[in-house]
Amino acid sequence: MRRAEVTRTTAETDISLALDLDGAGESRISTGVGFFDHMLELLSRHAMIDLDVTANGDVHVDFHHTVEDVGIALGQAVRKALGDMKGLTRYADVHMPMDETLTRVAIDVSGRPFLVWRTAFPAQKVGEFDTELVREFFQAFATHAAVTLHVETLYGANAHHIAESCFKGLARALKLALALDPRAGDRLPSTKGRIGD
Repeated sequence: MRRAEVTRTTAETDISLALDLDGAGESRISTGVGFFDHMLELLSRHAMIDLDVTANGDVHVDFHHTVEDVGIALGQAVRKALGDMKGLTRYADVHMPMDETLTRVAIDVSGRPFLVWRTAFPAQKVGEFDTELVREFFQAFATHAAVTLHVETLYGANAHHIAESCFKGLARALKLALALDPRAGDRLPSTKGRIGD
């Protein structure tokens, strides 16, 4: 079973996260940051990953620590749940439309953390949420999931739509890349015989 649980406690946040990579896209999300909760629910549903997240953070300061630390915990849980990665599809890319916005997301579950981020927001906030935190989440996730992740918004005018296309694009790319390829059997998707080094 490709499941994992992660707890992360610092002076800034207290996070409990559980996921099932082979779930039905069910989620229970409570981070104290409404817009972020919405983005995580979208991620869960469109990746078909069951996700349970409870985060208590210093949101009286701002949302930065909560968003970044949830990204860290989610990345750690995905990496843990993947186990030996045998039979993994590994690569995926998608173009995700959201009304006037189009974002391209490509992922390699490589064991080598890297983020290429080419997305700009026309507004600094969506409600009370700082749009710069979208990148912080993606950076934390890519680093701790140890994936190579490219995110590029080709065009878009609405900050909410841009954020949503990034999260949905990640979700759909994860759904494809984390799928088990029945033709691969118990082989690793690498000619090196290992992933990550």
